Amino acid sequence: MGRDLVLNTLKHEKTDRVPWVPFAGVHAGKLKGYTGEEILKDADKLVEALLEVNKLYMPDGMPVMFDLQIEAEILGCTLLWAKDNPPSVRSHPLADEKSIPCRCMMPSKESGRIPMILDVMRRVKAAIGQQTALYGLICGPFTLASHLRGTGIFMDMIKDSQYVKDLMDFCSEVCIQMADFYIEAGMDVIAVVDPLVSQVSPKHIEAMLSDGFIAIFDYIRSKGALSNFFVCGNASKQIEVMCKMNPDGISVDENVNLVEAKEISDRYNITIGGNIPLTTTMLLGNQQDNMKAVIDILDSLDHHNLIVSPGCDMPYDTPVENTIAAAQAVKNPEDARKMIENYTAVVDDIDVEIPDYANLDKVLIELFTLDPDQCAACTYMVNSVEDIYDEIKDIADYKVYRYYIREDIARTRKMGITNLPAMCINGEQKWVSIIPPKEELIAEIKKYVKCK
Repeated sequence: MGRDLVLNTLKHEKTDRVPWVPFAGVHAGKLKGYTGEEILKDADKLVEALLEVNKLYMPDGMPVMFDLQIEAEILGCTLLWAKDNPPSVRSHPLADEKSIPCRCMMPSKESGRIPMILDVMRRVKAAIGQQTALYGLICGPFTLASHLRGTGIFMDMIKDSQYVKDLMDFCSEVCIQMADFYIEAGMDVIAVVDPLVSQVSPKHIEAMLSDGFIAIFDYIRSKGALSNFFVCGNASKQIEVMCKMNPDGISVDENVNLVEAKEISDRYNITIGGNIPLTTTMLLGNQQDNMKAVIDILDSLDHHNLIVSPGCDMPYDTPVENTIAAAQAVKNPEDARKMIENYTAVVDDIDVEIPDYANLDKVLIELFTLDPDQCAACTYMVNSVEDIYDEIKDIADYKVYRYYIREDIARTRKMGITNLPAMCINGEQKWVSIIPPKEELIAEIKKYVKCK
């Protein structure tokens, strides 16, 4: 049974095959003709969509709701809703006030969309919970702190570490509260999803963030549930510190070399999952591409402590046949190997023009993102520029590229950018998977003005 397969893998037991866990967030709505906003606000539509995911993709485990803004909305953040993405945070209540929210704002079972979510969890648990492991996803404490404080938190980490620790303490309490609700509703696995961890150095994580995560994972374990730590972006340097926080499993995206990451997670006896590419393979590839991605994972890694899944939340428009192909490859790898035996992937050869950086009227900031609306790390890198734009608009322009648009993919490759998000200034890579503090970013931009 799929549920046992997932749970035993997260308990580090030997299994007869690798489990398959598709992260069909708003994509679930696409299967039934619903928008992302509809399924994230309507219990009946979400249940209908999740049961369709279960029928089509034959998951061993699956998330019930992939939305990292639930907690932020309750705590006062304004959300911007979309048809083909989860909502994004558009206001930060603590941006101009370095304070800690009142504990009276701590989520209850009646707060925000929580009643709807708990209703869905109970209904899906009753329908498929005996055969499919169900994941309850909560926004991790650092990303939640960033939702509240905005990009200012990255300067706080340099200038006021105690404030960051205090805000993390509050956000960790929120996470524990949410975990408690979801465990009570029958979730087998609590996934702490914190993409912005990939944007912070391991030194700063250990100094300011680790205690909060450890408290969350310890609490989940004390309640008899299992935990998974999702971090998207280039978390290669953070793998070891993530393992030290002692979750039952971690999950990473395509930015991370899974072979190297698993060597580290194996030392800590922690399960690892991922990392089928979201856009180039799942969204824009074909069935053979998706089979090959799965087989490459299976053939390059020891199968103990391994889960196959997408790199993160699947794009809304992911073709059904691609995800089915990935599912078939996990469950029947020998058949998949035969089907792709003579297959060679075709790389789009789109010609894109690179700016003449030496002759620009203004400094050009280029932001290479996976998806600035869906990827939190990408959003905050873009925000770091938007937040200072009034100060630099006379000397600089900026452009945002999206790694689901074929031309932008070609541009990213031509620029030699291998990890996202990344920021270039006049064609030079300056920050890769790191959100620059405001003062540092402005100073770097001004250097290029002086050079002209």
